[in-house]
Amino acid sequence: MSEPDTYRTIKTASNGLYKEKGSRFVSAALPVSEESEIKPIIEEIRKEHHEARHHCYAYLLGAKQEIWRANDDGEPSGTAGRPILGQIKSAGLTNVLIVVSRYFGGTLLGVSGLINAYRTAAESSLSNAEQIDHTIHEYYVINYPYAAMNDVMKIIKEEEIGQSDQIFELECRITISFRLAAREKILARFSRIERLKFKFLSVN
Repeated sequence: MSEPDTYRTIKTASNGLYKEKGSRFVSAALPVSEESEIKPIIEEIRKEHHEARHHCYAYLLGAKQEIWRANDDGEPSGTAGRPILGQIKSAGLTNVLIVVSRYFGGTLLGVSGLINAYRTAAESSLSNAEQIDHTIHEYYVINYPYAAMNDVMKIIKEEEIGQSDQIFELECRITISFRLAAREKILARFSRIERLKFKFLSVN
């Protein structure tokens, strides 16, 4: 049985806003693909909203939503990060970061008020985002003798494999890409070609 190779995410960054008793909750939802991207984005938002008192965030990564974090950034525990994360989950999205910057209006909102504010601000940014289904592709480079060209091209055509960076000489090389779910079938077919070698490059 092939593994799932699609997930739902957002296409580009989007913003939202929620106001409550003088406080403003400015939200930003952004597409991300790995944890190393998170910190620089948050730092940029801190600079942009340098007068905001809190910059609470949550993110969810991976096709199976297996990587996540929720941060309250000084707000009472559980009142900010988790409500934000809950909106990403309830929308069925992944590879998404939401940051909510709070400008304090002078009136305390209480635990339930904060939860509602951060949840609503997060939902606002997601409702303004274009949601898309992303198909996961794997990329490989294959090397093979020129004599195997017809066999290689036959597989590429029949399996609708993407190709780039082609070098056709006595020893040929092509970068190929295909859906994750087709990996076993395609690599099995290539492995039957004599003197063909393949090397994994990346997944996206």
